[in-house]
Amino acid sequence: ELVLARDPQLALAPVDVQTLVHDVFAGTDTIEDLLDEAEHALKRGEVQKARHLLSGLASEIVIQTKSIPLATYPQAIKAVAPLIDEGKIDEAKAALQAVLGALVVSNSMVVPLPVERARAMLKEAESLAEKSDRAEEEEKRLDGMLKDAKKQLEMAELLGYGRKKKDFKDIYTQIKAVDGKVKSGKSGKGFFDEITASFRSLFDRKVGE
Repeated sequence: ELVLARDPQLALAPVDVQTLVHDVFAGTDTIEDLLDEAEHALKRGEVQKARHLLSGLASEIVIQTKSIPLATYPQAIKAVAPLIDEGKIDEAKAALQAVLGALVVSNSMVVPLPVERARAMLKEAESLAEKSDRAEEEEKRLDGMLKDAKKQLEMAELLGYGRKKKDFKDIYTQIKAVDGKVKSGKSGKGFFDEITASFRSLFDRKVGE
């Protein structure tokens, strides 16, 4: 109670962080087929079949935080006290161990892998776009980076890491604008500023925000 009075944020005191990785090794065509099949299954009332089809459709890093629920301790200890008074020591021990052994696990952050891959590709593309003397091989690589980044965003969209046809619309438009500039031989800094800002506003958020 003294600790919580001094720092109420320690009601859940973090003691451990774990990282879980889920990924799907499939192209957008395969994912679209699975989504269509799951949608048809739901329309037919085949909920479990749809659940099975959708269960593997995740490509993300999940950061989990384990916390000690300090806020529950005072009331739990008070609840155990009568057992001790009644001489029920074993029951009191079991109750205390159950409370003290409890941890709260929460997903503090989910990082979509297709989004991070697209971000990395666009970062490399930005470096190439800034070069005024790009070689032919670099031009090809720059074009490939932009196309691959778009594919990763399409996968992120299909997997539901953003609102379909809304959250991703501006980024697609911005990539297309950059593609037009570099294909016309232009180079310089600032081409990717709007894309970077869009990524930050859409994806640099914690779960639940």
